[in-house]
Amino acid sequence: MKIALPEKVNYIIDTLMQSGYEAYAVGGCIRDSILGRKPEDWDITTSAKPQEVKAIFSKTIDTGVEHGTVTVMLGREGFEVTTYRVDGKYEDFRHPKEVTFTPSLIEDLKRRDFTINAMAYNPKEGLVDAFDGMGDLDRKLVRCVGQAHQRFQEDALRMMRAVRFGAQLGFAVDGATKAAVKELSDTLRYISAERIQAELTKLLVSAHPQEMRTLYELGITRVMLPEFDVMMQTGQDNPHHMYTVGEHTIAALLHTPEDKVLRLAVLLHDVAKPVCRTRGKDGKHHFYGHPKAGSQMAGEILRRLKFDNETIAKVRCLVNGHDDNPILTEKNVRKAMVRLGLNAYPDIFAVKKADILAQSSYKRTQKLEYLKRYEACYRKIIEQKQCLTLKELAVNGGDLIAMGIKPGPGLGKVLKQLLDIVLEDPLKNEKEYLLKKATDNLKI
Repeated sequence: MKIALPEKVNYIIDTLMQSGYEAYAVGGCIRDSILGRKPEDWDITTSAKPQEVKAIFSKTIDTGVEHGTVTVMLGREGFEVTTYRVDGKYEDFRHPKEVTFTPSLIEDLKRRDFTINAMAYNPKEGLVDAFDGMGDLDRKLVRCVGQAHQRFQEDALRMMRAVRFGAQLGFAVDGATKAAVKELSDTLRYISAERIQAELTKLLVSAHPQEMRTLYELGITRVMLPEFDVMMQTGQDNPHHMYTVGEHTIAALLHTPEDKVLRLAVLLHDVAKPVCRTRGKDGKHHFYGHPKAGSQMAGEILRRLKFDNETIAKVRCLVNGHDDNPILTEKNVRKAMVRLGLNAYPDIFAVKKADILAQSSYKRTQKLEYLKRYEACYRKIIEQKQCLTLKELAVNGGDLIAMGIKPGPGLGKVLKQLLDIVLEDPLKNEKEYLLKKATDNLKI
């Protein structure tokens, strides 16, 4: 098999080999190249020790010399070059206490997580595949190198990575690998929230977000997202639904664009349904107040998983607004936009559509038609640049102060009243009219 390596990767490998060392491109870049996917980065493994690598190349960065890694800079581009190594004992389910350099490529490959990530290549020697990674690529299988229990006891995050690779590649997780995850999933509590967040995000934005179900079945969500377990176990005895809350959520994810914020919002849009569920006099389940409660819960969950504030604010906005259905007049839609926050638009339409498509067929046609008209009304408001914020008002605080209104809460109250007038009728966003309204009709 021949793999086309980038010119700079070839240069690094050739330079190391001409200096008397072994060198290969290794890991995910080889896997992706074989699958016809574009590698995100290129890692190189070598028999040369870090100081020897630094002596060969003119510009290097010590990114992890104690673990054998030096970054070789070619122009503005960096390539990680790591010495063949054997990992010592793992004490925290994440990092080895120490590493030992080895002259053997095979020993280095043995320590890697999955067979499909344990292949190496250079143009002279070709593909080195000691653990049947090619066979697992053909079988579309994620399988640990060696004993799965050992791999996961070394690094508990590998359990999430197994499912995440399956989601990204459309692969199944090997049976023995799954069994080890079920047994060891509790050790994920030793992994930082940041690392768990990164794996969850990659899974969610993949082509197969339904692998959330695998995270649940293997006991992973019980540790990192226990709210999802409750969702999976909460039924919805209601004509609008045909799944549990969790299965509805998984179905909705499949109808959501591959975007981080949208998929997080859909993942959490019904997170409060279990705590808001009641049974009405009609004998059916109802979930009154779940969007507002869900927005609060979503914020708590995303903060726990160390998401950034911008993502949290946007997701909360979308969760809060996903079940808001204003009467379809421009006035009501303008008020909804202000009530929910402009931050929710236009993404709210993708969330609502995914929600509808994952429900039962009951009134689906009417719901989709409503959503189409809702979005059309929103687009018209935006195209006409109708006033929606204080910033867009034809008057500002300075104008009111010039009229004699003192700065402070009273000034803000007047501006808010003027905005309410304009939200009722955007044609009234005229400076002369609003100033007259402020003096004649508003109680100051």
